[in-house]
Amino acid sequence: MGVILAPGLFEGLEHLEAPEHGGRLNATARRFNIPIAECIDLSTGINLNGWPVPSIPPEIFSRLPENDDALVSSAIHYYQVDNLLPVAGSQAAIQCLPMLRPYSRVGIINPAYQEHAYCWKKAGHDVQLLVAEDISAAIDQLDVLLIVNPNNPTGLKFSADQLMDWHARLNERNGWLIVDEAFMDASENDSMQTNSLLKFSQQRGLIVLRSLGKFFGLAGLRVGFVFAETQLIAKLANILGPWTLSNPSRFIANGALLDENWQIETRTNLAVQSKRLVSILTDHGLEPSGGTELFQWICHDKAHQIYHFLATHGIVVRYFKEPNSLRFGLPRDEGQWLKLSSTLSLMNLKMDAIFS
Repeated sequence: MGVILAPGLFEGLEHLEAPEHGGRLNATARRFNIPIAECIDLSTGINLNGWPVPSIPPEIFSRLPENDDALVSSAIHYYQVDNLLPVAGSQAAIQCLPMLRPYSRVGIINPAYQEHAYCWKKAGHDVQLLVAEDISAAIDQLDVLLIVNPNNPTGLKFSADQLMDWHARLNERNGWLIVDEAFMDASENDSMQTNSLLKFSQQRGLIVLRSLGKFFGLAGLRVGFVFAETQLIAKLANILGPWTLSNPSRFIANGALLDENWQIETRTNLAVQSKRLVSILTDHGLEPSGGTELFQWICHDKAHQIYHFLATHGIVVRYFKEPNSLRFGLPRDEGQWLKLSSTLSLMNLKMDAIFS
């Protein structure tokens, strides 16, 4: 069954400005005249020590992808639920979900990953950006609520109880709760079980997004999963069509999802590295305002000057205009850790000149 869009849904939205993203290393290197080989990219929140990709058998490249390969069963084993759809990264779902509803009033946590608001606005919906404290008061005037948990870039975490209360209120009038859990995998297992809504995702009007980009460090594969009731999964699959994931992506994702030893070891390592990043930033006068195991977020009235100074010294972080802030990801190795610390020390020595 096809999806029928409301007449005129996209009219007047041709000039909606697309969001900027971290990871635009080529453009940043050109702008600051720094060789790419000398750049340290901390702008994405991606685990730079991602799952080690093995050699890929040549026949994987010559066959069309098949939906009944091992990927789905491996994903069911990892996520512990079976109502899932593999997609080309969370982004594929983020772009398509607004097409599955008629005109709706959509509340989105702010600040957050900007593609959510952009895609709902582009599809002609009424988007309201909400700070966390205002959600409960606004929920009864919404048809859709979109939460990123843990939030990107603030690191704010929402409890499952709070989210399910909002879901129940939305569900009374056929509303949706969408929860983007892109950074959930990096949490310790107990925390994931407590805060994740995967175990509830078969309920009507609840949609959960996951991705292999952040914790697994496989952003280039473009592999994600949507968890929702069967009917909605079928509609989304119909829009996306066949072969949403390439064979090499399916092969690599399958291995990553099955590697429990790597997952356990990596969560432990990320917790240690996260504390180290907090310590280094705080020691240099940049105490984080929030964060997760994969990044730290700093509100600072001189955020743009700090971003510019670091970039001219080959360290790329994510700058946000609203609020004026920076997001630092984790360095890859000891050399990058030392470069970050020494550059921040140099920045402090030149503070007056930088901030003038």
